[in-house]
Amino acid sequence: MTTEINKAAAYIRDRIGEQKRLAIVLGSGLGDLADALQDPITIPYQDIPGFPVSGVASHAGALMVGHIDGAPLLLLAGRAHYYEHGDAKAMAVPIGTLKALGVETLILTNAAGSLRKDVPPGSASLITDHINFSGINPLIGATGNERFVDLCDAYNPELCDRIRAAAKAAEAELHEGVYVWFSGPSFETPAEIRATRVLGGDLVGMSTVPEVILARHAGLRVGGVSLITNYAAGMESEELSHAMTMRVAATGAENMMKLFRAIIADLHVNPLT
Repeated sequence: MTTEINKAAAYIRDRIGEQKRLAIVLGSGLGDLADALQDPITIPYQDIPGFPVSGVASHAGALMVGHIDGAPLLLLAGRAHYYEHGDAKAMAVPIGTLKALGVETLILTNAAGSLRKDVPPGSASLITDHINFSGINPLIGATGNERFVDLCDAYNPELCDRIRAAAKAAEAELHEGVYVWFSGPSFETPAEIRATRVLGGDLVGMSTVPEVILARHAGLRVGGVSLITNYAAGMESEELSHAMTMRVAATGAENMMKLFRAIIADLHVNPLT
């Protein structure tokens, strides 16, 4: 794994120029941020040693660097999911490569279902904690005491506060809650959603948690924001589908862009230490 990360980092470093301290992983329907990059450099995942290729149509599958309003930024436009490969470590090389490239802060985004009527489709939610409903862990098989990662502050409290403040300053709508990871690719059943509500979940999705664990293992500071694309199973009559995810994601794009421009600008002017 270390050899793959070093090869990937060397390949990327030769092409991207200055070091980027902030990286963002873009989930389904969140490509507008990539489109807003100024002077972008795009490297397809398939060209980077050890990077997985996503088979999800809404994921571009590229590492991108550039600037947003003058702030340097690295984007992972798309991710590989557990449900595509049956491997929770699918994003281990990309996450490890970010660390090797000098990234200090990683913000993960995703499309999620809401368990709360007051958090409607099209809105954004800060992830304050998660529940690994799948029981799968990307560090299974790792060696050494570093595999016993403390996840009490998996979502960095200071970074969460900065995201809240950025949302308020930009007048961007931002809810918050606990994200629950189901392995997918099938959507959850109504019974599973009822159980998730009892467990304390507010959002459900098919990604992100493995990356959080890998990022904390690598020593990165982590934040997470979900774009709500549907109410969870059993809450509405409309059939759940990926097409719905993409359609509703477009309605929340303006709010997400406003939010992330504010976050990026704030972290550029006042980096976390």
